[in-house]
Amino acid sequence: MSRLPCLIALILLAGSSGTAAAQAQAQGVEVTQLAAPDAFSTPGRDTGLPPTLWAGASARTAKTVLPLLAAKPLSPAAAALARRILATGAPGPRDMGRDPELAAARANALMFQGDPKAAARVLAHAPGLDRSSDLARAAAESVLLSGDDQRACQLAEGLTAGRDEVYWLKLRTYCQAIAGQTAQAQLTFDLVQAQVKDPTFTRLMSAKLAGGGNPGAASLRNGLDYALSKSLGLDLAAARPSPAVAAALSAGDPAPPVFDAAGAAPEVAPLAEALVRGEPVREALLGALTETAGSATDPKGRARGQAALLLAAAVSGAMTPEVRGQIAALGVPEGKAPVGRDIALEAAAQQKLMGEAALLSLWTCAEAGPAGLAMGDRVRIVRALHAVGLDADARALALEGLLALK
Repeated sequence: MSRLPCLIALILLAGSSGTAAAQAQAQGVEVTQLAAPDAFSTPGRDTGLPPTLWAGASARTAKTVLPLLAAKPLSPAAAALARRILATGAPGPRDMGRDPELAAARANALMFQGDPKAAARVLAHAPGLDRSSDLARAAAESVLLSGDDQRACQLAEGLTAGRDEVYWLKLRTYCQAIAGQTAQAQLTFDLVQAQVKDPTFTRLMSAKLAGGGNPGAASLRNGLDYALSKSLGLDLAAARPSPAVAAALSAGDPAPPVFDAAGAAPEVAPLAEALVRGEPVREALLGALTETAGSATDPKGRARGQAALLLAAAVSGAMTPEVRGQIAALGVPEGKAPVGRDIALEAAAQQKLMGEAALLSLWTCAEAGPAGLAMGDRVRIVRALHAVGLDADARALALEGLLALK
């Protein structure tokens, strides 16, 4: 009889538990759908730019410009601007941070413009590496440049899309060769040979598979060539590296360009010195440049003075009526950018769209190449960057242009 109270208690407890469970089931569980990760939110390094960098930016412009930055060399000041905006952790333009191709273009551009460490940090947290050939290739190149061949081979092995593309066949050939799987590597190498003619890869990989012979000179076109040349013990210092490989071989992080005002022509020296010191362009300096631009008798000196006045006005605040009148009368020709892009750049500057202004500026810089911008384009870009708060980059581009004047 003594067990009866205990049994009754257990029955009651079980009943109350079942009732609670039924109530919980009836109430249901609220499930919150998490947003997909934004690949642009991962920072490559601290750039000092705000998380609103890409607010209002055009996705179409981003899709056009980022691949250009991954393929076109820039002037030093423009490359520094590209590295800065691309390394910034900020939600991508119009949800484009969820586009794996655009995320890959961001990483590739960082590598190409000389910041493979930032690219590696971005790619370390990139979602969907196994499902995007472009994104996985960027990641593979990044780790090959850092010397992590094993991780590159893991990426090649885990890829579920685009496995038969030439790049992945080349990488698998290399991975099989360094793993001692010579017969498999030869078969994969034959597939490469059937699809593309690449004399450099053929020369290096043939020597790797033969285990000797004369492989010729090292190649530093990309991460895979770098890894293959290094594995053959070739003289890397004798080869000309691509920007990405050169940055990977350097010891430190990319440094901003340094400009020496001592090399400036007399007509532009006062502005160059003020920009180097980080001083604001005041009314007195604008007045002096106005006088220089108007009084120079030598045609080249006059052209330099006019260019300096325009660049000074681009990084200054409000201009007096006298300065505006002088600028309006200058004969500096228009740039080479199409008028539509100029209008878009002006609109981005007016609306304070920092990321879009930078992308539109870099679009024109990429078309100009490492030799630099036409003066008309440079003035427009400097003014737009200054207007959206990218003042350090505006000054660097202005200085670069001033010191190039001869």
